[in-house]
Amino acid sequence: MKAIHVEYSPNINGVVQIPGSKNSSLALLAAACLSDETVTFQGIPNIADFRVICEMGEEVGLKIRRQLSGDVFIDPRMISSTDFDPKKSSSFRTAYYFIGALLAKYGKVSVGYPGGDDFVSRPMDQHIKALEMMGATFTYHKDYYEVETKGLHGSTIYFDTITSGATINAMLAAVRAKGKTVLLNAARDPEVIDTAIFLKTIGANISGAGTDTIRITGVDQLSGGTHRVIPDRLIAGSFLIAAGVAGGSVTVTDVIPEHLGSCIAKLEEIGVEIDVQDNSITASSTGKLAASRIRTGMYPGFATDLQQPMTTLFTQASGKSIVAEKIYPNRFQHVGQLRKMGADIRVRSGVAFVKGKSNLMGTIVSASDIRAGISLILAGMAAEGTTSITGVEHIERGYEDVVKAFRSLGVRIRKEDINNRFDNQFYEIQKRCVK
Repeated sequence: MKAIHVEYSPNINGVVQIPGSKNSSLALLAAACLSDETVTFQGIPNIADFRVICEMGEEVGLKIRRQLSGDVFIDPRMISSTDFDPKKSSSFRTAYYFIGALLAKYGKVSVGYPGGDDFVSRPMDQHIKALEMMGATFTYHKDYYEVETKGLHGSTIYFDTITSGATINAMLAAVRAKGKTVLLNAARDPEVIDTAIFLKTIGANISGAGTDTIRITGVDQLSGGTHRVIPDRLIAGSFLIAAGVAGGSVTVTDVIPEHLGSCIAKLEEIGVEIDVQDNSITASSTGKLAASRIRTGMYPGFATDLQQPMTTLFTQASGKSIVAEKIYPNRFQHVGQLRKMGADIRVRSGVAFVKGKSNLMGTIVSASDIRAGISLILAGMAAEGTTSITGVEHIERGYEDVVKAFRSLGVRIRKEDINNRFDNQFYEIQKRCVK
C-alpha cells in the first residue's frame, strides 16, 4: 500500500514539461495492431496503463518494446491470439480499442468489461451500436465479452451522444472494413485527431477528423510508420490550476495551447494571469480569485477531467461557485474527501455548489480516480498540516512520476510504502475516514 503525503505549500514556482497524452496513447497502442509492419511511437508515457498493455500484448504475441530514449516499438505481426486476459484488460477502461483494431483482421476478439476510473455511468452503448452496424455480433459472459464478425463492412453511423471513445473505436474498425464508413455527430477531441493522423501516416483513408463528420474508406493493407503523441492537455491544465490554488507561477512546456482554450479562458475569468506562447503557457496568481461556474462538455467545452482540480480551486476563491457535471453526473467522489478537509461543498443532481475561502486542514483522504487524486494533491498544497492520500495506484495510471513533477514546483510532497509496523494503525484510521 502506498500513500502520498502533501504539506502546506504556498507560492509555488517552476516549469513542468508535459508528457504525451495518456488518452491518446491508449488509443494509439491499440491502433498499431492494424498495421502489417512495425510502428514507432514517440512520447508514450510510462504509466501503469501502458505497462498493463505490455503484459496483455506479451500474452497474445504483440511485441512492445520501450527504448531508453522513450521511443516505443510495436510489432503486431506475431499476434497469435485475440483473447485478452479478462482481469488485465478490465483494469483500464479503454481496452475496448483492441476490439476495433483487431476485429477486421482476426474476426474475433474478447476482452474484460471496461474498468479503470469508475464514474458509475460510462456506458458502451454507442460502441456496440457502431460495431453492430458494421457487421459485428456481441456475446456476453460473466467476466468478459466476445465480439465476432464474418467481415466488417462500411456503414453510416450517427452517434446519439458525442463520445470520444466510441468515435475512435468505430474509426479503428472502419479502417480495414470493406467499403465506406461515415461517422456523424463524431467527437472532435484532439485525441481523435491524433489517432486519425497516425492512421493516415500508415496508409488509412480518413478525412474530417476534428469535425463532426468523419469519413473512412477501408483499405486492405497498412504500412509501418513513426508518430509523436500529442501532449497531455489534462495534465497541463491541472498544473495551471495548481498555480491558482497555491499562488505563484507555473509554466507548462511542450503543450499545444489551442487544446486548452476553455481551461485558459476560465482561469483568466477567475483571476489567474495567463501568458500563452507558441508551445508553453504560464499561469500566475497572487491568490485573489473570484468565484465562477463551470459546465463540463465534450471538446471544445470544459473538460470533465479538469472538473475535479477546478473544484479544489473554487474552495480558495471568494464567493460561491457552481460546478455542473454534464458528462458524468456522478463524478463527484472527490467532494466527500474535500469535505473531510474542511471544504464547504454540496452536491445535488449532478451540480456541486462550492463556498469559497475554505480553511482546509490536512487529514487522511483517498483517491478514487486519477483526477480526484490530483484534486486532493492540490487541496493538500492549500491545507494546514499534512494531507495523506491513499489510492495512489489510481494516480499512477495517468502520471509517470507525479511526486517528481510537483516537487519541481516547490511542493512539499513525498510518497512512501506504508507496509511497515504502522500499517495496521494507518489502515484502521483510513477506514474510519472513508466511512
